[in-house]
Amino acid sequence: MALFNPETGAPARPLRVILMDDDDLLRDRILAPRLVQFGFEVTATGSTAELHAAVKRGAPDLFVLDIGLPDGDGFTVARTLRATLPGAGIVMLTGRGDTGDRVRGLFEGADAYLAKPVEIDVLIATLYSVARRLQPALASQPPRGRWTLSPDEWFLLSPTGAQVMLTRSERRLLEAMLQHADEVVPRETLIAALTDDVLAFDPHRLDSMVHRLRRKVLAALGEPLPLNAVHGTGYVLEA
Repeated sequence: MALFNPETGAPARPLRVILMDDDDLLRDRILAPRLVQFGFEVTATGSTAELHAAVKRGAPDLFVLDIGLPDGDGFTVARTLRATLPGAGIVMLTGRGDTGDRVRGLFEGADAYLAKPVEIDVLIATLYSVARRLQPALASQPPRGRWTLSPDEWFLLSPTGAQVMLTRSERRLLEAMLQHADEVVPRETLIAALTDDVLAFDPHRLDSMVHRLRRKVLAALGEPLPLNAVHGTGYVLEA
């Protein structure tokens, strides 16, 4: 079901939000009631255990996550949610507003990062913005069952929908492999995708990159990346 009415731009139904913050007063007296006033369906939680229990009862459209929690941290929660619920929007709302935390939050899977105190109008606008971006992303997401790249090409998606963030070089390598999935791609082609100066590129760097990428995917997703060497020729990705 579409999240927004294509004719009016208004939500086709109330957007479901799970709000996680261990500050009882802020969560239950301020944030949750104001979100309800703006038409959201809100489930308020104060810990990661409560959040995961709420998800089991029904996945929401959006999450609002604090970082400091009594039984974990929001970074880990965001990473887990992004891997298990790639279609949900994640907004981090926390008192930790330095650049390092912002960057980490976005790299762990958050769609937006807001620092407390935040104007309620800014939070509401951010939630609607994330939800609107979410809808076309879901529509354009390729069918499950194959290894592919996310619409922005910065994440590798497994056949089960789990994802791992890529470096610029890993992205270029996988773009070249996926354009010729299930075919042997010559080493020269892959090196040309990685650099403009192919003569100065050490071919052993390609092998090291593939090795690190396989290890990274296995560690992050728990499933092996079927990117295999073909002796004397190149590599093949069984997508």
